[in-house]
Amino acid sequence: MSSLHDIGETDGWRCWLCDEPVDPDMSVNDPRGPSIDARTTRKKAKKKARAVPERLAHRDCNTGKGNTEAVVAWPDDLFVVDPAVILTSVERLATKGGREAMARCPTSDDADAAGVWLVDRVRRLEPDLQVDYAVEPAGGQYLLVLST
Repeated sequence: MSSLHDIGETDGWRCWLCDEPVDPDMSVNDPRGPSIDARTTRKKAKKKARAVPERLAHRDCNTGKGNTEAVVAWPDDLFVVDPAVILTSVERLATKGGREAMARCPTSDDADAAGVWLVDRVRRLEPDLQVDYAVEPAGGQYLLVLST
């Protein structure tokens, strides 16, 4: 197990679940205080082929996740329809590469805004994974696609 300070520095003192800043000086007993999240349960980690690193999380976010799979939510201010599950898609891209359809958007501007946010978020989730986005017209809507 790594130290809280090392993991915090690696993650830029941002919670990997909610993407909000984590105060390194706050008590670890405070709900918004720092904690280490293994990102998955040990049982599930044994089934996965690649190692899952420890990540920085707010104590409340980590406790709320509990012993279940984590969810990284799309922000409410983005206009996306049928959004993909971010962590599942990122894990597939990290292991297999290729392309993932991530969401549909009503306008190309909405798709661009979602693409910029998504690439930034994925780069913080998986720093070694190089991704880019594309917006493709699709029957009156726009498809947001991530690719490695």
